[in-house]
Amino acid sequence: MIPRTIPSSGELLPVVGLGSWQTFDTDDTAPIQPVLDRFLALGGRVIDSSPMYGKAEAAIGTMLARTPAAPATTPAPFLATKVWTQGRDEGIAQMATSFARMRTACMDLMQIHNLVDWRVHLPTLRAMKREGRIRYLGVTHYALGAFDELEQIITTEQIDFVQLPYSVGNRAAEARLLPAAAAHGVAVLVMQPFATGRLFAQLAGKPLPPVASELACTSWGQLLLAFVLGHPAVTCPIPATSKLAHLEDNLRALHGPVANEAQRAAIVAAV
Repeated sequence: MIPRTIPSSGELLPVVGLGSWQTFDTDDTAPIQPVLDRFLALGGRVIDSSPMYGKAEAAIGTMLARTPAAPATTPAPFLATKVWTQGRDEGIAQMATSFARMRTACMDLMQIHNLVDWRVHLPTLRAMKREGRIRYLGVTHYALGAFDELEQIITTEQIDFVQLPYSVGNRAAEARLLPAAAAHGVAVLVMQPFATGRLFAQLAGKPLPPVASELACTSWGQLLLAFVLGHPAVTCPIPATSKLAHLEDNLRALHGPVANEAQRAAIVAAV
């Protein structure tokens, strides 16, 4: 299994996580319980959510409570969520709700979602980290128009994580954000590694290129993840899915190999 390091601590994470936008927004967790169980059984750890995602945080907490007990040597799930509101007190209250919904006393990663009121929330997160209530802190944004501000925060604010969009179809982060994260020791979670599904629609019916066999990839999903993971600044893409077959396909990327620059260029050309 390929590990990547969280630069601020040296902790290792498996290189493919699980997002929950849209896919886990439900009261009925029975159909998606096998997805979470299989994710953990195959060695996944990073599970990302947000109050913005409707019922997803509560669904994750419910499913984790029902997940079969793992051996004592198995690392615990790495739980990540976000604060997404205006105002210090409102942020504290929202995060308390997230802790309760996800059924944890310590959140592994708390992120400021889409930079909403980040200057107000960042001191709160730093205090929570000092107190041991969160282990890491970070910021997120999905929009290319926010990349300048993300870069400013990465280079000046000593954060642990940044979450941003990156895929074969959206390589804007390569110009400045990914180099900045590498230079300043910031771990990178990648949202939208499949461009919210648009790449699959574009590639439907198209045969895999020769580079796929070089990377032991048997699907476009695996190849697209191999491209993302080929960038050394990337810590962990977090594709969201509610389908067991898609989850299993994604997690085959946990075992590599990882694309080198020539192979990444070949993937771009094929797409």
